[in-house]
Amino acid sequence: MAGAMISGLIAEGISPSQLRASDPSEAALSRLKAMGLSHLSTSPDTLYEDADLVVAAVKPQVIPAALTAIKDQLGPSTALLSIAAGIPISSLQSQLGGDVSIIRCMPNTPAMIGLGASALFAPDSVEAAHRKLAEQVTNAAGKTVWVTREDLLDAVTAVSGSGPAYFFALIEAIARTGTELGLEEEVAMALTVQTALGAASLAAQATEPVATLRENVTSPGGTTAQALQSLRAHDFDAVVAEAVRQCAARAKALGEEFG
Repeated sequence: MAGAMISGLIAEGISPSQLRASDPSEAALSRLKAMGLSHLSTSPDTLYEDADLVVAAVKPQVIPAALTAIKDQLGPSTALLSIAAGIPISSLQSQLGGDVSIIRCMPNTPAMIGLGASALFAPDSVEAAHRKLAEQVTNAAGKTVWVTREDLLDAVTAVSGSGPAYFFALIEAIARTGTELGLEEEVAMALTVQTALGAASLAAQATEPVATLRENVTSPGGTTAQALQSLRAHDFDAVVAEAVRQCAARAKALGEEFG
């Protein structure tokens, strides 16, 4: 995810000399070096002392060690952007032991190709300049929205954070059925992926509601109507809703566990 953000920033014209990164993996640093970064280290040391924004792109269980390594470098002019799922700002603030400006972010994996969906939350105390920097970073990897309450990030996790996996599962199921109906595996997958891409692009560009787009494809008594009737008969909406709610509940539980 950090690599996606860095790649996006460079593509937008940010000089690699303005970016710094630390990672315990030499292989990860080699990839970043190939992108033009020169301020790289396997240890944070004093790397971020005069940084405007530090992005904590680590797993929740790594947050304590990561914050311990950088907390002495975070002054009033530096903000922390955390993409560690579930860890609340109160916990991050407690671990940093100071009055650091903190912004939370929930991104998703399509950020790796510049099509990510990220949601940001910041307390009122975070200044506009730091909010703008955080949004610049996430916009470099896709689309950014702000939420008004921190607890809404659990809903974001359920909708977009984990969302790509739902669509991947649907793609797998449709393509697999296509092969059962006689299509070659490669053909079924190509058709399914292109259809998913086309539908998503159409939904993003259309001025009509998605419901109208669905109705436009559905002729009364036709093939699409038959398929949708089958989905409704198997409680498709209820199944999806329960999956999203379970995801949100798990996100909340993980926040309580690691926070």
